[in-house]
Amino acid sequence: QVQLQESGGGLVQAGGSLRLSCAASGRSVSIARMGWSRQAPGKEREFVAAIMWSGARPTYAESVKGRFTISRDYAKNTVYLQMNTLKPEDTATYYCTADPYAGQKYWGQGTQVTVSS
Repeated sequence: QVQLQESGGGLVQAGGSLRLSCAASGRSVSIARMGWSRQAPGKEREFVAAIMWSGARPTYAESVKGRFTISRDYAKNTVYLQMNTLKPEDTATYYCTADPYAGQKYWGQGTQVTVSS
């Protein structure tokens, strides 16, 4: 089992920045990739960004490319999502995810990000 603990959400004005953190514990050696997804009210959950556990191959949704940066602190078993130039449409609950080498994806409990216009 892997446990994911997110932090860093909050309320920010449009154009501002936030950094989300996700600490992995438990059988973290089983993780191949970590990332972030989000879900806005009344919308489907969508992919935001992901990075290999090694820190290689970061990928991003088109809607956040150039504004968000995903990174990995190997020593702390933590993944970060730096979010810059935030827009009201970025308002959502953000979920940390972990893809193991085998088995189902793990999800965090979610952290709320609200961007005011």
